[in-house]
Amino acid sequence: MLKRWVTMLFCLIVIVSFSACSSNNNSTGGTETTDASEENKIKVSVTFDAMKEFVEAVGKDKVEISTIIPAGTEAHDFEPKAQDLVTISTVQIFVYNGLEMEGWAEETISAANNANLFIVEASKGADLIERETASEDHHEHEEDTDHEEDADHEEDHSHGKYDPHLWLGIKGAQTEVSNIKDGLVQVDPSNKDYYEQNYNDFISQLENLYNEYNAKFQSLDKNSFVTGHAAFGYLCRDFGLEQNSVRDVFAEGEPSAQQLTELVEYCRENNVTTIFAEEMVSPAVSQTLANEVGAKVEVIYTMENAQDGMTYLERMEENLSKIYDSMTK
Repeated sequence: MLKRWVTMLFCLIVIVSFSACSSNNNSTGGTETTDASEENKIKVSVTFDAMKEFVEAVGKDKVEISTIIPAGTEAHDFEPKAQDLVTISTVQIFVYNGLEMEGWAEETISAANNANLFIVEASKGADLIERETASEDHHEHEEDTDHEEDADHEEDHSHGKYDPHLWLGIKGAQTEVSNIKDGLVQVDPSNKDYYEQNYNDFISQLENLYNEYNAKFQSLDKNSFVTGHAAFGYLCRDFGLEQNSVRDVFAEGEPSAQQLTELVEYCRENNVTTIFAEEMVSPAVSQTLANEVGAKVEVIYTMENAQDGMTYLERMEENLSKIYDSMTK
């Protein structure tokens, strides 16, 4: 770990030095073409797409956003590069979800050595859910035969106590957007009214969506659905729903034969017709389960990547619509 960070710091020094030389060379000839309005924007670095969309919703044309985790990369597995340190060393605000979703974040912030950086942990102050451990029995079952391997796995992938997927619940999203708004106001107080208005507009849209689907879900006798991994605890809490999942909160490991048998029985007893798979998690096990019980597999969004040309609100509505429809059959 130490060797990796030393290497990254060396790369950071080289890149920053090169950038400075390049900047000096550019300034000695030609005319300055930088747009003044671009220079005045607050530079914000975020970890993944949901954070980006929340910053956009509040900051709109007064922010310039860079996203650290590239499209198609699982946030749990991401490893920062030297260029990411360069980015964080030059921005004014860094926004991350927290709750061990980005286990690399604190070390990266420290290594970037940006004394003027304002850090927004979007989940700060939220009403948190202790994370489910659907695969604990599976890991314990393997402990006698693979104890050392499991111990290494736990050391490398320790995740903390709470479910980190706060942005996938409407109430959780409101908390995160509020923290982001406060960060923008702190860094750019002259535009406080602008940020407050945008924040209120976005919160109003979230509340309208909540009210619409709360009424729908409360009208149903059924309240459970089956997902590929247990990422929707906050959404479930919002609407009084229950998720049954193939994998745990961090989508690690494979379910045991006993777990699959129990899920098959659950699906049959509750007439489950849809198994939801997430865009960033392999649908193989979900498909196997669906085949066993005669259900279909549908994709549900976790908002970690921009996808299908849809906004956060559009994808949230799509998720709620699919879950609701699955409960009416």
